[in-house]
Order: sequence, then structure tokens, then C-alpha cells
Amino acid sequence: MGVMASHSAPQPPQDRQHGVATTSDGSTAGSGWQHGSSASAPSTGSPKLPWVLVAMLTALCLGLGAMLGAQSSELKRLRTQASAQPTGATSAPAASIAPPSQNPEAVAAMKNLPRRDANDPTAQGGVDAPVVMIEWSDYRCPFCSVWSRETRPKLQPYIDNGSLRIEHRDLVLFGDQSLNASLAARAAGLQGKYWEFYDAVHQAAPTNGHPEIKDADLQAFAKKAGVPDLAKFTKDSKSAAVREAVAKDNTEARSLGISGTPFFVVNTTPLSGAQPAEVFAQVIESNGGKK
Repeated sequence: MGVMASHSAPQPPQDRQHGVATTSDGSTAGSGWQHGSSASAPSTGSPKLPWVLVAMLTALCLGLGAMLGAQSSELKRLRTQASAQPTGATSAPAASIAPPSQNPEAVAAMKNLPRRDANDPTAQGGVDAPVVMIEWSDYRCPFCSVWSRETRPKLQPYIDNGSLRIEHRDLVLFGDQSLNASLAARAAGLQGKYWEFYDAVHQAAPTNGHPEIKDADLQAFAKKAGVPDLAKFTKDSKSAAVREAVAKDNTEARSLGISGTPFFVVNTTPLSGAQPAEVFAQVIESNGGKK
């Protein structure tokens, strides 16, 4: 199968997020790419944790859940206001997201999530940016593709002016093909083409369903991304180091209780699903970012 052109995305369901419970592919047929399999997510081999750490992570998960619940009605209101704007309106609705009561352990954990590694090929933006947005996504998640096509380009000005850093994390939900895509993206990153590969996959994705991503497709995406050494790309995608990096991301996400994609933490604000750009802009600017 060759690389496809991007599609304009329809309005997805309200939460615009895919979770573990949606791994069955039988309900929604993808357009363009063939329908994928319903393989379960691979085990990440997370080790057993000391009881003290388990207690802290439990508190973190409860805190994240409380924050998401507190923000849910406000995010719905923002989307309603945005859709109600008159035709031709160019500005976002004037609204604010009131900071919810936050669990101290959850806040401390979120502050420690950014890696700020200058040599991280999976990150965009300066290591000293005041705002760090962490994105967990799966390459076969249609809502991740919607977000990458519709929203992320609108945040580029914040990256360009030094306000925002985006750090991508893998959360493999849809089986071996998702895992292989994550491994391939990491391999492309070793040749400086991580985000080009990321864009190639999401631009080619159908507007719904979980696409099949076969080995030939990964090679095609690598070519489109401009990966210079395809033999090295293939070798690196099978390396233990690359597999360990993807597993580390998955372990981190699951330890935080994240079970759906896309999912974001912007400094200490969690956002669930492919929210509109206006929502992300508001959170970025409330944390000191400037467009």
C-alpha cells in the first residue's frame, strides 16, 4: 500500500479520544487504509512497585481523574461557544478555564514529567520553554491523527517563539502494528526525522477506524519523511534500545492511569482528547506562553 494524501476530518465524537476499551476494530470501517486487526496492546513488562510508590501513584491517578472531571464541563462550554460563533468570526471565544482543586501529589508528579532533554528527537521547542506539553498518542488512533492535522499546526507559533515545548510519548493501544509504527518513528528520529515521520503517518491516516500499517507502509513513510539511510532505519527499528524507549513511555503512561489517546499534560493541566486549538492556546497562555 502506498502513502495516501491526507483527508479532511469530520466531527468526531464529543470526547475525541480513543481508549483501551475501543481496541475492537469491527465497529468503524476506515476510509482509504484497510481496516486493522483487533490485536490487544502488548505488555510493557512493568515491574512490581514498592507499596509507598503504589500509594503515591494511586493518589496521582485519583488527582488526575478529579481534575479531568472538573474541567469537562468547562471544555464542553468552550466547544459550544466556538461552534456558536458567527460565520466569518476569526477570534476564539473569550472564556477561561478555572483551575480545579489539585491533589498535591498529582501536581508534583506532573511537574516532574517533562524531560527537557536537548538531544531528544521526539521533542520540539526549546528546553527552557515556560510551557511543556506532553502528548501521549498511538499511530493507529484516528483522533490522534485528527489532532495532529487540525490542532498541532496552529500551536506552531508558540513553539517558534520559544513559549512552548512539545514532548511526544508513545502509548501503544492497538496491537503490534501500533507498536511497530512507534518503533519506526523512533528509528526515523535517530536520523533526525522523527516529526517528519510522525506527520507522514498522521497525514495519510483515514478519518476513522484503525488503519493497517504494514512493514511496506513504514518504509514508504520513511521515504516520504526523508530518512536518508533506509537500511539503518530498518535495523534501528528492531533494536533493543528503541524497543526499550517505547516500553518506557508505555510504562509511564499506565503508571499515571492514562488509558486513552490522545492525552496531554500542559505543565500541570491535563487535557483529554482532540480538543480544539482554542482550548490548548488558552491553557498555554495561562501558563505564561505568548503567541
